[in-house]
Parts: sequence; C-alpha cells; structure tokens
Amino acid sequence: EVQLVESGGGLVQPGGSLRLSCVASGFRFTTYAMSWVRQAPGKGVERVSAIDSIGVTTIYSDSVKGRFTISRDNHKNTLYLQLNSLKAEDTAMYYCAKGWDGDKPWGQGTQVTVSS
Repeated sequence: EVQLVESGGGLVQPGGSLRLSCVASGFRFTTYAMSWVRQAPGKGVERVSAIDSIGVTTIYSDSVKGRFTISRDNHKNTLYLQLNSLKAEDTAMYYCAKGWDGDKPWGQGTQVTVSS
C-alpha cells in the first residue's frame, strides 16, 4: 500500500522560505518519478513540480519556476520541495504523489500559509 507522509508546512511571511518533506513507503521509491501538487481553497489542483527517479530531470509550473526547488534522497525514500520567495498566492495544501502527473493517492498534506 502506498503511503506518503508530508510535513514541513507552516505560516510564513511573504518573501519567506519553507522546506517540505514527503516520506514514502509501500512501493519501490527509487524507481518512480515523484511530484508535488497543491490545492488552494476553492481552487483546482495544480501540479507545481516533478522529478525523475534519479533526481536529474525536474519540471516546474510557471507559477513557481525560479522560486521552488524539488529534490529527493533515494537512500531515505524522501522527496523535498524548497519554497523560497513565497507569495500569498502560494497559500495552499501541498501534497506529494507517486509519478509525474501528481495523481492520487496523496498523503494527508501539509498546509502552507503565506501571510503578513
């Protein structure tokens, strides 16, 4: 059974930074691309970033390009998302997902709130 546990969210001021983590289990982490998606209240799901199985190829949505960095540690079965220069519009629940597309199942998510 796929299990994904996200953490690292919080309340941060505009311009601040956070580092999200996602610990994966129940599948062979090292053979799958992984992705991060987010969903703000009343809005659809947006895939913000994805990374290939060995951490070489990454993609970002235009809304986060240049501010967010995705990475992974295959020894720890952990996916990361570094969020820099945060904006109010980054406020959302963030989830990690197995694969490039960000499809479910997701974990419980971690809330990121950007507010002064």
